[in-house]
Amino acid sequence: MGSLVYQVMSSAAMVSLGMYQLINATRSYLKSPHSYAAKPFHPFLYPRRLQLYLIIVSLLFAMAHHLLLSADSDPLVRGATPVHLLTSLQSAATLFLFLLLALSLLLSDASPALLPLPHDLAFALASALFLLHASLSSARSALQTSAIEAKCLSVSASLSHLSALLSLLLAALPRLFPADAALSASFLLRGLWELQSGLSLYADPFIPDGCHRLLDVKSGIEGSTQCDLDESKLRAVAILDLAFLIHTIFVLLILLLTYALIARTAPARRLGSYDPLPTASSPDPYPNPNPNPNHTLIQLKALSGTQA
Repeated sequence: MGSLVYQVMSSAAMVSLGMYQLINATRSYLKSPHSYAAKPFHPFLYPRRLQLYLIIVSLLFAMAHHLLLSADSDPLVRGATPVHLLTSLQSAATLFLFLLLALSLLLSDASPALLPLPHDLAFALASALFLLHASLSSARSALQTSAIEAKCLSVSASLSHLSALLSLLLAALPRLFPADAALSASFLLRGLWELQSGLSLYADPFIPDGCHRLLDVKSGIEGSTQCDLDESKLRAVAILDLAFLIHTIFVLLILLLTYALIARTAPARRLGSYDPLPTASSPDPYPNPNPNPNHTLIQLKALSGTQA
């Protein structure tokens, strides 16, 4: 994991992405529920592909961070293998795959004839990448000597599994709005968890009691935050579980509040089978330019004998 500054920036990027996706997906669904379909990205007013531009810049920054971090020496070497170097390169390679997907979406939107990438294929590719990220996070969690960092990576792997499942559902069922909203909420939850991980690992006031950072290890190196006693490890893991539960409740409240506010400001369009009949006081929506006075009265005398 990176330093606290990197964790905060990653958190801001993921929270912004999740909120943008959630708001636009909810607006699209409420505007036209019958013709709704999930989209890998939502066009901005101007420039149209601003979301993709920001994602590409963020991925490039994250790749550069991991590549620079891999050049640092790892004093916590497991045997003769520099684990820190290999895991940093693995993270950079995974981000590069996500970068290729973002560039493909950009090229497909700019030149559909050159790269006609359908939305279901884009979601399927995203599902595969999330699954790969989950596998790498689980492997890194198993190699950790720090109980706190192992827990943070384990939760990150679970979130990647959830994102992979939701992306696969959208690839098969693009009209499934709950899956689209849940995918946006998973981005939001990941952003909050990135912030929680950075605070619990690199911010001294937020490190659980009984745990501390190693003074001779640079911040961002795997295992730089350790817990001395087993009781301290269990307590730190329990605190992280509680923090994750609180973040989940917070994301759920944001999801419900966002839906309620958008539904109030932009109510869903209701389509009926019949238009309301005009009353005597309402104007005729289709006036006749040449009215016939003989047709202004309705003869009801023939109906006088048909009363029930």
